[in-house]
Order: sequence, then C-alpha cells, then structure tokens
Amino acid sequence: MTATRRPALLLAACALLVACGAPDRSPSSEETAVDPSPSSTPPSASPSTPTGAVGQAVDDLATTLGVDAGEVEVVSVEEVTWRDGSRGCAEPGMSYTQALVDGSRITLRAGERTYEYHSGGSQPPARCDNPTE
Repeated sequence: MTATRRPALLLAACALLVACGAPDRSPSSEETAVDPSPSSTPPSASPSTPTGAVGQAVDDLATTLGVDAGEVEVVSVEEVTWRDGSRGCAEPGMSYTQALVDGSRITLRAGERTYEYHSGGSQPPARCDNPTE
C-alpha cells in the first residue's frame, strides 16, 4: 500500500466509525408526545380483574378450592429467571431441560393460606406446593 493511500483509508475508516457511533438522543416530537386521553379498560374486565398468567392462576386456585375468584387475593407477582425447566418446582425422579426459563412467581392468598404459582416458557402457571427455588 502506498504512503498516500494509508492516510486516506485511515480518514475513511474514522468517518465510518463516527457515522456508526451512538445516535443523537435529542428527543423527537414522536418520543415526547403524550396521549392526553385516559386509558380505558375493556368492558369485559374491571380494573381489579387479573389478566394473563395471574388471571389463570387466580381462576385455577378458585376452581381447585371451590371458591369465587373474588375471594382469591393476589399477594405478589415477581418476574424471575428459573434455572431449568422445572420452573422452581422440581419433583423427585423427573428430568428437566437444562436451560434458563423466563417466567414469574405468583403468590396468592385464599382464606388464611398462601399459594405459589410458577409460570415460564410456553407453560401456563402451575401451582407449586413444594417450591425448590
């Protein structure tokens, strides 16, 4: 490579690096726009009705205990990464995938007792009476 090409290539490489650097983060009108209209809850669900995995867990516990879903209190919902496919509820003698699984730990209360439900991967929440995690 000739001595005159080397600085030109170095300058071109620097220009490319600058162009590929962090984007200008000044807020655009799209990023700062706020929708002033109040959010609405679908007519079929009240604001206190749990949905998704939490709703499934509440419905399952209510059905299992033979109580109304309104009698099941959501104590906590915690996003977790389970260490394997057991989702923190391993059973003796069972084999599980050895991969991290994103999911949640849902704690419910009915009467005086609390119950744990574990969800993750493509599996719905399942009651876990003997959590291992």
